[in-house]
Amino acid sequence: MLRHNIAGELGSSRDLKPKMFTFSLTFIRHGETLYNREKLLQGQGVDTALSETGVQQGEAVGRYLKDITFNNVFVSNLQRAVQTAEMILKNNTHCSGTEMVLEPLLRERGFGIAEGRPKEDLKNMANAAGQSCRHYTPPGGETLDQVKLRFKKFLKVLFTQMLDAHGWSAPDDAALDVASGGSADDGMQGVPVHALVVSHGAYIRVAVKHLVEDLKCSLPAGVKMSQLFSPCPNTGISRFILTLSQSASGPVLSAAHCIFTNRKDHLENLAAAE
Repeated sequence: MLRHNIAGELGSSRDLKPKMFTFSLTFIRHGETLYNREKLLQGQGVDTALSETGVQQGEAVGRYLKDITFNNVFVSNLQRAVQTAEMILKNNTHCSGTEMVLEPLLRERGFGIAEGRPKEDLKNMANAAGQSCRHYTPPGGETLDQVKLRFKKFLKVLFTQMLDAHGWSAPDDAALDVASGGSADDGMQGVPVHALVVSHGAYIRVAVKHLVEDLKCSLPAGVKMSQLFSPCPNTGISRFILTLSQSASGPVLSAAHCIFTNRKDHLENLAAAE
């Protein structure tokens, strides 16, 4: 009798599958600015437009991603990110009417008194303080933990807006294809919804580290950690597949897969032309 009851409970639990939501999250760093070229820090206080090269990079990444349907687009409200996102959407065959959400939580790390100054000055400040440049926070700047907190807040906003727009669904028993073969749509096969985020180099680096180290997302086979966390090039692309599940406190991340980081295939022809 006991065995019969357990079987009945198992059968009913199979009928009531938990609701899930899976989507792809593609990060793109903005195109080059003259400050990037001159190795000057921009942060949040210096809001510059793209350079001529940056415009070419924006067009190139837009062409590379032109056949991908981005259902939701979130963009830092700094000019260099907005310009890049506009070019991506302009070149896309499916997203001409897609609305950009300008999100201050996606702004670059604040570098305080170092903004507008050469990156070498930041290194000198860090050396004088006896710290590594990567972990040093100049006066008035954001710590890496503060940037991570901003990203965590963005994830909550992202999860809520994606679910409001698309709703929960029953989990698909088919396995996700998380292999990376060098195509623009790597990792997207079988994933119904796609989100695009256009942000900044230091911010994306913090975001990737949080997803990998804190949220324990699975990694591509054979990838080196140094490659995962290397600086993102202008218009570099990183992609993750995220699955949400329901909880009493709201949506929670139940699975995450890193497909690739810092891809720059679309820039090869530009480099060859220079």
